[in-house]
Amino acid sequence: MSQPVLHIGNKRLSSWSLRPWLALNKAGIAFEENLIALDQDDTHERLSALSPAATVPVLETSGGNIWDSLAICEWAAGQAPSLWPDDPAHRARARSITASMHSGFSALRGELPMDLQRSKAAKDMSVACWRDIEQIEALWVHVKTGEGPFLFGKWSIADAFFTPVATRFETYDVPLSTDAAAYVEVLLADPVYKDWHKAAQLETWDAPRH
Repeated sequence: MSQPVLHIGNKRLSSWSLRPWLALNKAGIAFEENLIALDQDDTHERLSALSPAATVPVLETSGGNIWDSLAICEWAAGQAPSLWPDDPAHRARARSITASMHSGFSALRGELPMDLQRSKAAKDMSVACWRDIEQIEALWVHVKTGEGPFLFGKWSIADAFFTPVATRFETYDVPLSTDAAAYVEVLLADPVYKDWHKAAQLETWDAPRH
């Protein structure tokens, strides 16, 4: 295999796929991209052939397939350590906040799904969803380090994991503090993310279960 293949879901909808796609691009790692449209008759069969999890994303490498967005990002960091902060303490905090996003905030995920073709409009949210939003804002304040615009100054995997959250905050017109709103703006203005967003606008697949 000349270079790895990143199998992703619909760019309009797949927040899990967006994260490692950003990391690989930011690291300058050459890879092929293969989009497997979600909720089609052959989707499960195609995904099952790639991993026992039968989910996207999957990174196909010469050493075997890697599934799960965080696992793929860690593989990328093995090739490009700059994807995590240099300072050991900052790196540990970056991994902590990334893991928090990876495993938590189920109310926000369920009530405010990523949809990059959805018209911007406010939406009624549960108390649990508001708590998730407040906790995310508190985490951003807690870990902010350095002079740069990202969580740890320079862009890192932590920023990749919160980019889909930024899209949700914009889509559903979520009111944020001044600092949080500025961070969302930085994430959504990133040129690499904008390439993904542009491609998402061209998709025509219907994914009824998403």
